[in-house]
Amino acid sequence: MTAPATIGAFGALREQLTEAAAAFADGPDALADILTGLVDDVDRALGERLEIFPVCHHSPASALAMVRRLREKQPRVIYLELCEDLQPVLTELRNCRLPVAVQAFASELDGFPAAWAPLSVIAPVTEASAEYQAIAYALETPGVELVLVDRSTDHVFQWTPRDETPAADESTPEPTGDDSEGQAALHGDAVGVEIGALRPGFAELEAYLLHHGKVRHWSEWWASYVERPLATADHDTYRQVMVLIGSLFRRLRPSAAQRNDRDEDRERYMWTRIRQHLAATGVDPEECLYVCGAFHAASRVEQFGLDSCAPDFDITPRTATKWQYGLIPSSHSAIEAQFGLAPGSVSIAAAAWSKAVSASGLKPYRLSGQRGANIRRGRVKAVTGAAGPVADRLSGFLATAPTPDGLDEAELRGWCVDIVRLARRNGYLASTADAIAVFETSILLAGLRNRARPTPYDFADAAVTCIEKDVVPGRRDVRRLCEILLGGDRVGQVGYDSLPPLARDVLHRLQPLGLDLEKRTVQRALLDLHRDPELTGCSDLLWMLRHLLPPGAVRPIMGERRLGHRSVQESWDLALGRHQRALIELGYEGVTIEQVLEQRLRRAAHGPDATAVSALTAVEDAITLLNSPRLVDELGTRAVELLAAERTVDDAPEVLRRIRRLLAHHQATTSTLPAWCAAFVTTGYAHYCTLLPTAVVDEDTGVRQVGAMLGFLFSMESLALSLGCDRSQLELALAQSHPQAPPKVALLWAAHHQLGLLSLAELRTRCRELLTNPLVVPAFPQYLSGFVHALEPVPGLAPFVVETMSTAFAQLPDPVLLPWLPNLVTTLRAHGPELVPLLVREAARTFPGTLAALDSWVPPWAGTAATVTPTVPERPIGQVHALLAGHREPVDAVAALLGVTGDWQGGDDGTPGLTAAALVRAYPETAEAVATVLGLPNRDGGPT
Repeated sequence: MTAPATIGAFGALREQLTEAAAAFADGPDALADILTGLVDDVDRALGERLEIFPVCHHSPASALAMVRRLREKQPRVIYLELCEDLQPVLTELRNCRLPVAVQAFASELDGFPAAWAPLSVIAPVTEASAEYQAIAYALETPGVELVLVDRSTDHVFQWTPRDETPAADESTPEPTGDDSEGQAALHGDAVGVEIGALRPGFAELEAYLLHHGKVRHWSEWWASYVERPLATADHDTYRQVMVLIGSLFRRLRPSAAQRNDRDEDRERYMWTRIRQHLAATGVDPEECLYVCGAFHAASRVEQFGLDSCAPDFDITPRTATKWQYGLIPSSHSAIEAQFGLAPGSVSIAAAAWSKAVSASGLKPYRLSGQRGANIRRGRVKAVTGAAGPVADRLSGFLATAPTPDGLDEAELRGWCVDIVRLARRNGYLASTADAIAVFETSILLAGLRNRARPTPYDFADAAVTCIEKDVVPGRRDVRRLCEILLGGDRVGQVGYDSLPPLARDVLHRLQPLGLDLEKRTVQRALLDLHRDPELTGCSDLLWMLRHLLPPGAVRPIMGERRLGHRSVQESWDLALGRHQRALIELGYEGVTIEQVLEQRLRRAAHGPDATAVSALTAVEDAITLLNSPRLVDELGTRAVELLAAERTVDDAPEVLRRIRRLLAHHQATTSTLPAWCAAFVTTGYAHYCTLLPTAVVDEDTGVRQVGAMLGFLFSMESLALSLGCDRSQLELALAQSHPQAPPKVALLWAAHHQLGLLSLAELRTRCRELLTNPLVVPAFPQYLSGFVHALEPVPGLAPFVVETMSTAFAQLPDPVLLPWLPNLVTTLRAHGPELVPLLVREAARTFPGTLAALDSWVPPWAGTAATVTPTVPERPIGQVHALLAGHREPVDAVAALLGVTGDWQGGDDGTPGLTAAALVRAYPETAEAVATVLGLPNRDGGPT
């Protein structure tokens, strides 16, 4: 880079800055280098043969200057700072309502870390931006060529360090405001590519500017001190000021900054592409226009300019990653959140653009087909000659204060009235007095900030001061109401013709619902599949969309779909228009929803983090959503492989729950069990037998996991044995298991009981010994937890668990029982919430149903108690007793069912003997109850 000359158009300004640096810094060293360097950068950029047009993104001043320059020069070629591979998508902007974002998306990576997937790059476009005016001019004017010269989206991630997240280049703060309705997340995690990004490199400079400018945010400073003065400036003044600002921020950035190196590589890339295009087409540089950010206009790389002798930048080839391109809806709040702008700044810029266009009488360029477009087609005219010599406009601009705007009372009064009206609609107790207070406070704040005319930011601060209360009555606070009033959060929409094939196919297949799904409102769809069977296809599609899209896009209100069940009537809340971005990104993965769902299920089963549970989940989804036996067999086989490869049993409860459900479904719907199901059972039987001895002694393996393992082994045992497994595997595994933790010890006892190695009497004895040992009593709840989990593999132990708990409550003294109860409750709640209902049902079946019967109730596990025969008066043997003695066969059958043995005792006449008579006399209620059932007369001879 050659040393700048000390003479020329900016010689006088350079000398003034050098003298100022010497006066303020006691020497013309560092400060003088910075100040004179700014002038050198301006001189260099404006002296280039190819006209450089510096811009700031979403800047109304830049857009106005762009419209003026395009109508004046009518260039034949426009070089635009935007990813070069996005160019084919720009023509689709005709079918959209701005703002939208141009997107490049890749889900299958080749050459990038797998953890980065999916990759996404977006470039938002608004009407109040200079680049949109350039795009509209180039696409609507015959004979004009638009050339994107920035690095490709593939190079965006190639140049990202491998130890850095892809989105680390841009700040993505959370959106503010309670009613953002998710619009700030329209761009998702995409890397933002902003044309003309312009922010100071040093936080100290930004803080200094905000403090002395008496503003709260950089967007407000820019609007007050750059936008307003440049909105009416001529072309030369605009260019010189923008390059000066870009050079200032560039020189304040540390030279060793990693992002600085990437920005310089971008500049080398763009100048290389420009020179290549000029050499290939032979276009006169005087008929071209280079649109880039002000930061890049002040570039100091060796490839800068058409006359540079430096070799072209070495552009590496792209990776094998397959990129998909399209448009996604954007919004003002999404742009603000993506690039760290103040909330409401983009809306205010859009309002300022509309007002400036009306005041200046300019005719902005718009693409045909857009709503409200009124196209003025221009014709390319030859440039008569080179531009004249560069004149110094900076000196006058920097030395002269801008002409203050007068107070527009009508505009401010309208704002004040409208904000009070909005506040009242949203629950605030605002009145005309508040409107007057906002009016006066806005003027006061503007005066305190050295502004003759209140800006929208002054008005918003005044409204918050005068109207906002301690509590926000609704969803929107006053600052959000000001944003709505001054422009609102405009949300763009991608037109039907610009949607990918998948999105268009979805909208076409849902047409029988009779809803306009492109609207952003939530719409209710009612499906009666019994009356309208043709809606079955819509129902299937909606269930697939629910699986693939965010929760709010497709939400079922009534109806469900699970294995073996499909609802006859369904009700849905649909908001596909509000979640258009997610639907569009599905189109990057396939042509139809079924194809995307099949790919997602395969990815879940074959991914690096896939487990047996994820594979079984994919199998279940394939059955309920796709009904594809081929895919089910493939995913089921993969589940067998993953189960055999697992070295832990953390997912054993979920594996058991899902395989039980799948086995029940196949056994109910098919005549033969699928091969993968049989393989899963046999593999799981051998797998869990192998891991059982290690799991019971591993401290990291919980009792729930061990209980699920035993549940799999015992519940699948009969099927596994029929498929060729050997029961000796389970017996050896239990013999080698020696747990130390009390819950696992109880589980092992239950397993031994299930195998017949431990009788119920021995279990009672062991529990009795635990309760009588004072050292073990504090840990007894843990044993109970183990028994509760044993209900999974041994559900027949439910009566024993109820008996054990009842015995503990009956025998333990209060000083031991009361501290023990909280531990018992927390243990059962933490380790067996799904098994405790079994105990509750068993307890309800065991204990008496009334409080009066509890006093005389004898627990069934207490054995046969000695009964005292009550003394009752002698009663004659009635017809019931004679009936029982005369028809002994039913009584013998009942006795056989109950396991009672013995012979009848009685006289020769067939009447019961003394023992039977005494029994009947002791318990007359039983005989009378039988007589009532049979409809026989009572002992007095009357009817019952």
